[in-house]
Amino acid sequence: MTTTRTPEEVFAHHGQTLGGEDLEGIISDYADDAILIVQGKVYRGKDGARQVFIQLLSDVPQAQWELETVFADDVLYLGWKATGGGRKVENGVDTFIFADGMIRVQTVVYTVQPA
Repeated sequence: MTTTRTPEEVFAHHGQTLGGEDLEGIISDYADDAILIVQGKVYRGKDGARQVFIQLLSDVPQAQWELETVFADDVLYLGWKATGGGRKVENGVDTFIFADGMIRVQTVVYTVQPA
């Protein structure tokens, strides 16, 4: 019998791998058919997630993160700030929908500014 990770467990792993800039670890949390809507553009699956996080990690490399999380069943609202690489994000907002121990849907919006 396998156990499915809770949304909180999935996000804890996601945060750990993101903080460590472990791209493959980040991608492992996404369902094969995940949908990411980032800055108004649609990305699909693990390949889409990889594109999204290559961009984010280059936007704020070696970032220090501040997170505000609100979980409701299989949904997470995330407000975030990040500073790294001489840049900062002060207005990051994500929504996650989890299914079967994976991230199924994520929306992201943020603005990069000089630090």
